[in-house]
Amino acid sequence: MAASELYSKNVRVWLPDAAEVWKSAELTRDYTPGDKVIHLQLEDGTNVEHKIDPQTQSLPYLRNPDILVGENDLTALSYLNEPAVLHNLKVRFIDSKLIYTYCGIVLVAINPYESLPIYDSDIINAYSGQNMGDMDPHIFAVAEEAYKQMARNERNQSIIVSGESGAGKTVSAKYAMRYFATVSSSSDANIEDRVLASNPIMEAIGNAKTTRNDNSSRFGKYIEIGFDKKHHIIGANMRTYLLEKSRVVFQAHGERNYHIFYQLCASSHLQEFKALKLGSAEDFHCTNHGRSPVIEGVDDAKEMYSTRKALSLLGISEAYQIAVFQILAAVLHLGNVEVKDSSGDRSTILPDNSHLTVFCELLGVPYQDMAHWLCHSKLKTTTEVYVKPFSKVNAVNARDALAKHIYAKLFSWIVNHINEALQSASKQHSFIGVLDIYGFETFDVNSFEQFCINYANEKLQQQFNMHVFKLEQEEYLKEQIPWTLIDFSDNQPCIDLIEAKMGVLDLLDEECKMPKGSNDSWAQKLYNTLLKQKAHFEKPRMSNKAFIILHFADKVEYQCEGFLEKNKDTVNEEQINVLKLSKFELLLELFQEERPTSTAMTRSGQAQRDHKKTVGLQFRNSLHLLMETLNATTPHYVRCIKPNDLKTPFTMDPVRAVQQLRACGVLETIRISAAGFPSRWTYQEFFSRYRVLMTQKDVLSDRKLTCKNVLEKLVKDQDKYQFGKNKIFFRAGQVAYLEKLRSDKLRKACVRIQKTIRCWVARKKYLRMKTAAVTLQRYVRGHQARCLVKFMRRTKAAVVVQRNVRMWASRRRYQKLRQAAITVQCYLRAYRARQHYHKLLYEHKAVVVQRRVRGWLARRRYRRTLAAVVLLQSCVRRLSAKRQLKKLKVEARSVEHFKKLNVGMENKIMQLQRRVDEQHKENRELSERLGGQERSQAGESERLGREVERLRAAEEEARGKAERVPSLLEQLSFLRQELETTRGEKEAVEEQAKTYKQKMEQSLAELNAKNSLMNSERNDLNQLIEERDQQISEIKAEVANSQQMERDLTEERSRYQSLLSEHLHLEERYGDLKDEMRLSVGTRKPGHRRTDSNYSSNGSEGTQSSGFPEDSSVRSEDVTETAVDMPVLLKLQWRVKELEQDKQGLQRQLDRREDAQINKAKEAEEQKTAGRAELDMEALKRQELESENKKLKQDLDELRQSLTEDCGSPASPSPGSLPYKVLLEQLNTSNEELDMRKEEVLLLRSHLVRQEALKHKDSMLGEGLNLKDISEIPLPSIHPHKSDRSAPDVHTLNEDGELWLAYEGLKETNRVLEAQLRLQDRSHEEECEEMREEVRKAREDNRQQQQLMAQSLHLPQGARIDAGLQHEMTRLTNENLDLMEQQGKQDKVIRKLKKQLKLYVKKLEEFEAGGLQESVPSQSVHRASISRKEKDFQGMLEYKRGDESRLLKNLVIDLKPRGVAVNLVPGLPAFILFMCLRHADYANDDQRVSTLLNTTINSVKGVIKRRGDDFDTVSFWLANTCRFLYCLKQYSGEEAFIKFNTPRQNEHCLSNFDLSEYHQVLSDLAIQIYQQLVKCMEEILHPMIVSGMLEHETIQGVLGAKPTGLRKRTSSFPEEDAHTVDTIMQQLSLFHASMTQHGMDPELIKQVVKQQFYIICSVTLNNLLLRKDMCSWSKGLQIRYNVWQLEEWLVERDLISSGAKETLEPLIQAAQLLQVKKKTEEDAKAISTMCSALTTSQIVKVLNLYTPVMEFEERVSVKFIQTIQTLLKDRVDSPMLLMDSRKIFSITFTFAPSTIALETIQIPSSLNLDFLIRI
Repeated sequence: MAASELYSKNVRVWLPDAAEVWKSAELTRDYTPGDKVIHLQLEDGTNVEHKIDPQTQSLPYLRNPDILVGENDLTALSYLNEPAVLHNLKVRFIDSKLIYTYCGIVLVAINPYESLPIYDSDIINAYSGQNMGDMDPHIFAVAEEAYKQMARNERNQSIIVSGESGAGKTVSAKYAMRYFATVSSSSDANIEDRVLASNPIMEAIGNAKTTRNDNSSRFGKYIEIGFDKKHHIIGANMRTYLLEKSRVVFQAHGERNYHIFYQLCASSHLQEFKALKLGSAEDFHCTNHGRSPVIEGVDDAKEMYSTRKALSLLGISEAYQIAVFQILAAVLHLGNVEVKDSSGDRSTILPDNSHLTVFCELLGVPYQDMAHWLCHSKLKTTTEVYVKPFSKVNAVNARDALAKHIYAKLFSWIVNHINEALQSASKQHSFIGVLDIYGFETFDVNSFEQFCINYANEKLQQQFNMHVFKLEQEEYLKEQIPWTLIDFSDNQPCIDLIEAKMGVLDLLDEECKMPKGSNDSWAQKLYNTLLKQKAHFEKPRMSNKAFIILHFADKVEYQCEGFLEKNKDTVNEEQINVLKLSKFELLLELFQEERPTSTAMTRSGQAQRDHKKTVGLQFRNSLHLLMETLNATTPHYVRCIKPNDLKTPFTMDPVRAVQQLRACGVLETIRISAAGFPSRWTYQEFFSRYRVLMTQKDVLSDRKLTCKNVLEKLVKDQDKYQFGKNKIFFRAGQVAYLEKLRSDKLRKACVRIQKTIRCWVARKKYLRMKTAAVTLQRYVRGHQARCLVKFMRRTKAAVVVQRNVRMWASRRRYQKLRQAAITVQCYLRAYRARQHYHKLLYEHKAVVVQRRVRGWLARRRYRRTLAAVVLLQSCVRRLSAKRQLKKLKVEARSVEHFKKLNVGMENKIMQLQRRVDEQHKENRELSERLGGQERSQAGESERLGREVERLRAAEEEARGKAERVPSLLEQLSFLRQELETTRGEKEAVEEQAKTYKQKMEQSLAELNAKNSLMNSERNDLNQLIEERDQQISEIKAEVANSQQMERDLTEERSRYQSLLSEHLHLEERYGDLKDEMRLSVGTRKPGHRRTDSNYSSNGSEGTQSSGFPEDSSVRSEDVTETAVDMPVLLKLQWRVKELEQDKQGLQRQLDRREDAQINKAKEAEEQKTAGRAELDMEALKRQELESENKKLKQDLDELRQSLTEDCGSPASPSPGSLPYKVLLEQLNTSNEELDMRKEEVLLLRSHLVRQEALKHKDSMLGEGLNLKDISEIPLPSIHPHKSDRSAPDVHTLNEDGELWLAYEGLKETNRVLEAQLRLQDRSHEEECEEMREEVRKAREDNRQQQQLMAQSLHLPQGARIDAGLQHEMTRLTNENLDLMEQQGKQDKVIRKLKKQLKLYVKKLEEFEAGGLQESVPSQSVHRASISRKEKDFQGMLEYKRGDESRLLKNLVIDLKPRGVAVNLVPGLPAFILFMCLRHADYANDDQRVSTLLNTTINSVKGVIKRRGDDFDTVSFWLANTCRFLYCLKQYSGEEAFIKFNTPRQNEHCLSNFDLSEYHQVLSDLAIQIYQQLVKCMEEILHPMIVSGMLEHETIQGVLGAKPTGLRKRTSSFPEEDAHTVDTIMQQLSLFHASMTQHGMDPELIKQVVKQQFYIICSVTLNNLLLRKDMCSWSKGLQIRYNVWQLEEWLVERDLISSGAKETLEPLIQAAQLLQVKKKTEEDAKAISTMCSALTTSQIVKVLNLYTPVMEFEERVSVKFIQTIQTLLKDRVDSPMLLMDSRKIFSITFTFAPSTIALETIQIPSSLNLDFLIRI
């Protein structure tokens, strides 16, 4: 490809820059070969000219297209060069906040200097099992790849973590180890914790604060994590390299010593550290040399606690820990020993030096000897021994050398003990090594430590180059493409310079052996030997004490000063000898293998001088051993980069980053990849991406041939690409060229589309303009025409108006004259008429006066005559009245008079009463009339007001007319008289108005009074409203409380189900342990065996171990174990007992709540139902009986609780003891009392029946009912199976039936007494049988004890004690089990009695209700008769005792849901089991009931355990378990359940046993099966979800593949075995069809579907958050489409109300987030409002991961993400990044009664249940 094609206008390139290393620029002109300069423009707009070297003709590096920037793998970049790598890392690190990036086989990790939420257990689970290229780069991905290759290839692996100090090597290695510990669960639960516990210990003793890092590792380590054949961790081993011992006595400014010293000083206040006499870290020279004793944010005291905890976890005892701390404290005190100058070259230590005294006390050495040899040395010759004093400098050096030596020995001892603690007894099958080693280092002053570090990095780089080259070669051979040898820089010459014969290390060791060797002489040897022979060795120009080595990363100048001393690492032999004389055990253990290490230069010979290996030789040997180990493993590389020296979060210094990229080999990897074919595409990916470059003729059915033809046309140089078997290999830059062609093609297509669209838009615009012009012309012309017509009309109208106006003026003048004449005539005629009227009025009034006078005279005469007549009548009547009075006085003295008088009085009273009533009635009528008059008066007042207004208007009109008076001067005199009249009328009107005003004021006062009344009423209403509001608020509070209670109940249910899951796990663990015990112990001693009948009905399933093995034989477990296994068994029993107690507590709480609800319901019914007066006494008696029964129940509950507590206590009463007999007597007494109360209830019921019969007789006697009808009423009998004997006709004996009632009462009493006697005889026989059984057991125990004593006499003393303890533990265990069994029986008896009492009370209530209804008289005559209801025994299956094993083998164990069960009635096994249970209940056999239920539960558990991975099996038994539970509830007889039954179904209710406690047991079993169902679904769906929801392209052509790197990238194109969303829906349909076919309850199916959709959502969203390549606009569209298909699936199956759609909301919002606009602040607000189901961390993560795939997409800016974070900072949500994919919603089993009648169920012959008899 010609350069002119690549370097064209607008192409971006990279230019070197001093500050930023590389700077981006854009070509402003096309480049043509031969140009000397290139015209560029920088991003800031500056125009520059870049000169081209005329010799090399090298052009600037090309910049990759924006679509390739931010790739997960650097090798995916089209242009592989240094600026491209740096820019890609910068974009990912700063913009996207991604710290991990692949570079071929290398993981580049940049230290963020900030805690990130990407290392949680959820992230580990997300990366577990994934391919390395499927997810975003991560340290967990590298660890998973190593773990997978170890398991797949059976080859050891290594993870090499390197980088300079502060780059994060230790953290990366720690997270890799944590990943292995998490994903590889071990049989030893503590091995992972022990492996991880080594990290805090090694950090404490080997890490320190430096200027570059607060937790820098000052040593190298290689940890081998061992695995067994099942790939579980079994142990670990650690190797260390080159500990920086000089840090013990010296630290640079701003640095610290090792952390352990500061932790020890921070904990010096503890009591156990008082003897160490420590203080603050600032008090010691060794810890305060760097003047920085504190690390910000680190609490050394807490770190000390973590270190001690880790030491204890690794098995280092407390005594050893104190000893270690004692040695460390001694080192601190030794550093503070002060050396004084003496005369000459002598030095001395004062006798009272406190620190040396403490040092000697702590280490147990004599003070004088140590003080002497710190200032002297011993010189040996052949004949004499000399003691040479030290100068102060030499003495201080000797003191420091001793401190360093002691610390190094202690360091090695701790490492050895850690390795011993991590060793495993089992054989190691494979291992994964984690190498945490220092990276390439170069400082201003480089010494021996930097030399060794860089030497190790040279070896590692060589191994890395060879491995990269090998992988490239294997890839080319695999794809069968021709390849040539890739030239890469081999650093073997540099390695030979260091380690070969006569190399640097060899010459250094030789100089160390010389008697007078020095650093200067060694430097001269280097110059003379290596300067001219080795190209990688140079001499500095200005120094003779330094040398330069050309390493692979950079030139490094080393100062020779100190090389010899550090290589020798010598210490005074006499000081070691003094330490060896100590009585301190740990100190002696440190130096037990110490060989003499004298610093004296003897003349004895060579063998005595080189007894100790130099540090360089030791390091070289250990490095060779390390390289052999690495070469024998498959390496994985992690390169840690330190972004800046200021430790600023997410800030990158380009200069420092490039230095490290060059040093760690990343750029070398890029160079090797670029030398070959770095870009690789599959044929399908290439076709999908570059389909736009092909014509229709180019597309063939063979994708490979199509790609070949297209490439030959597009790229002429065939050396730029190669065709492999499955991929196309491209040279560097070819993908960018193809992308350019693709962009040009798309751009041309866009231009053509734009041209066409613009033409269409212009034409449309022209047509619109033309149409508008025509329209305007039409409207203008029309307007002009209308204006002309308007003018013509106006002209004509003006002529008409003038004519009419003139005519009107003439008519007006005429009318005025005419009106004046008429007015004059009118007034004149009116005057004459009034004169005549006044004359006539005067005459009329005179006639009236005459008539009135004449009438008054006539009336006066009449009144006088009338008064005389009345006076005469009164006199006559007075005389007659006197006579009558005398007569009445005589009559008043007689009796009859008084009677008549009283009769008259009564009549008068009645008359007065009627008169009072009439008066009240008249008063009411008057009141109403008064109201009507008031209303009429108000109407009249309104009418008068209107009249006043009318008069006022008339007055106004008169005034108007009066204004015209002056114009009529001739009428003025005529109108004056009329004016006077009008004034009079006006005065009258004013009077009326005044009167009206008074009335209105009165009305206003009344209205004000009414208003005040209404205000008071309004206040009352407001108060009432406030009260209502308060009531409403209280109701709302109650509703809120109820909702809170519902939430609490849901949380409690979730906690309970998690507890149940833990219990199941413990149960399985217990079973596994028993199996292991059974396998480990060959023979067993005979012990107590338990059968199914011994189990308590309310016990936990953990103690009910009766199950069926494969041969269907019911076996029982041995309780007695060996002495070795007994503690484990007791612990498990104790744990099971605790779980049982918790479970019983929860059950009691549920019982109390149910009782409270039942009591509330009964109270409501009692309030609604009004009792009759005749039955008050009977109801009172019944309540008393109920209260007494309730008291007895409470006594029984207290007794049961005491028994339970006694069973749980270590000293529970044994059978036959006095407490046991007392409890048994109390229980028998309570039972007898219950029986008596039951009989009283029966008698009361019979009495009520008789009372009802008598009441019928009394009420219906007149209707023809005789006593014969009463005889037909059946009486309750104690013997329901006997036929009733009809009562004789006693009508002839007594009319009232009293003799018959007495006779029937006596018979009833006799029957009760007989029943009591029979019950007493039966209970007596049972007690005798129990006593016989106890005697037999006592004899058996006595015999066993005698045998044990006889056997123990022959045993030694220790074995005798062990045997006695074992026997005693066995006996106590058996007694506890027996007591639990007895407790279970007692509970069953109590439940049975409670059940019977409830049934009797219920029947009594029903009878009372029936009596109330029958007591209502009917119009027609009915014959009152009550017939006895015979029991119906249909709907039961009879089986023989012992057939339970056959039944459950055929019905549970051997039943295959996919075979026979497909054609069965849904829930048939549950119905069959319940019908068998009904028969056992009918037979009143509690043992059969208990055995059947317990064996059924354990059989189902066994099936689920064996076939738990089969969805059909788990779904089948979940449906049948729920159906069995519903049957127990439906036929329990409880009111809450039987109301859904038919009358026929109510006849099938259980009659003898209360199995309510088994409701909870079966519910727990159903919960366990449901959890197993969820796990089974998750295992099936998990492999499909990511491929179907994310990777598969359902909408073809929407997505565009991006270039891939060396890492495998999951393809988003259809493959043969790839899962699609249709596959997921098909699997969901299979699940739904299976559950529906098995008869699962619809509500339960909805909960299962909700769980399925939650799994799909969580797995999809978690993968989306961890895959950068999936976060794009097109992928969001794809996800929306897939979610829509899932919603349609819900709609089709009517499951939209299941809540499954709501679980997809986080995924829907994530897809919307990928598609919405992400630029402005309004967009940020919309996103914060829209993404309510996503957490803040998830939203920010998606925005950071958003990657453009198409050219029209843009990246999300950092400012926009910051805006989002600001808007969401107040949101309170979970800090977790990923969803909990293992979350299981709490399950609720809603009662669903069955409509199937039990008597109609047929048993298919295919079940082989012929032994069951259908009754």
